[in-house]
Amino acid sequence: MTKILIEDLEHILIHTESLWDEMNEKRIFITGGTGFFGCWLLESFTYIVDQLKLSAQAVILTRDLERFKQKCPHLFNHPALEFYQGDICNFPFPKGEFSYLIHAGTSTNARLYEDNHLGMFNEIIEGTRRTLEFAKVSGVKKYLLTSSGAVYGKQPDTMSHIPETYEGSPDTCNISSSYGEGKRVSELLCKLYSQEYGIETKIARCFTFVGAYLPLNLHFAIGNFIRDAIEGKNIEIKGDGTPLRSYLYASDLMIWLWTILFEGKSSFPYNVGSNQEISIKNLAELIGKIYEVKVNIHQISKLDQLPNRYVPSINRSLSLLEDQTMVELTEAIKKTFVWYGMQHRLRR
Repeated sequence: MTKILIEDLEHILIHTESLWDEMNEKRIFITGGTGFFGCWLLESFTYIVDQLKLSAQAVILTRDLERFKQKCPHLFNHPALEFYQGDICNFPFPKGEFSYLIHAGTSTNARLYEDNHLGMFNEIIEGTRRTLEFAKVSGVKKYLLTSSGAVYGKQPDTMSHIPETYEGSPDTCNISSSYGEGKRVSELLCKLYSQEYGIETKIARCFTFVGAYLPLNLHFAIGNFIRDAIEGKNIEIKGDGTPLRSYLYASDLMIWLWTILFEGKSSFPYNVGSNQEISIKNLAELIGKIYEVKVNIHQISKLDQLPNRYVPSINRSLSLLEDQTMVELTEAIKKTFVWYGMQHRLRR
């Protein structure tokens, strides 16, 4: 485990320590525990359990035990974790009672949408339904769904920060809406199960992030830019660089997710992300300046066109947090670069 990661885990503990007493002697079930969110959930869970000397266990659903064992042996062998092989849509229910469930088990790989929109839509909905059924029979009191800002559809060009009260939605006649619409249906399922069975269903509408474990070879622009910088290549911007995004560092993401799980209101969605916008062009130039690589833009922007935005209002989430300080973007990029740079050198 790198020094950077230990510092981040200590940061998470400092800002969530008062929440963890209720986890003692309890079990939590986690889906998606081997992805970007999942690795951070497991890193923070095991670190906090160890530091606070809690008697708590997490059971993690995964499709590929051996692959995760190779990826994160220190987590795979941790005594507070148990790995359970199965598919999110039809896994057999583990025995015993669970007090908490975090459902983070939906792929965010854009290539899957292109190849099989219907399959993605079905997986999101059936995975949520399956985990809610499991929550019902296993005694879960608090259930957290990692939803998405995609539930809002296209953010209006004139709206600087999109609030949870915005009633927009994805275009239901556009198959690329399969992800966002699937998450909308998942949120409705959470409300229905909460009303019918008394489960506290917490909803985190997640935006864009950066940090260790973020895939560098998928469709995440910041990951692609960091990959190019690590490899000493020019940073390539496929579009015109005008879209506006914001990036929350992974340690802050964990503080928010654990806080929403323990303290959030039921069926009351919280936006999770940074409210500090930056254009894709400026993001690339920032990374290029830090690591002394050039930036290439392949399209010319239209001067009369407002930039595409994907930036949340986070006032509702901040109301839950005792400390509203967040890791600044430049520092977040440097932390991610150091972590991935070490992984890159280890593989050589």
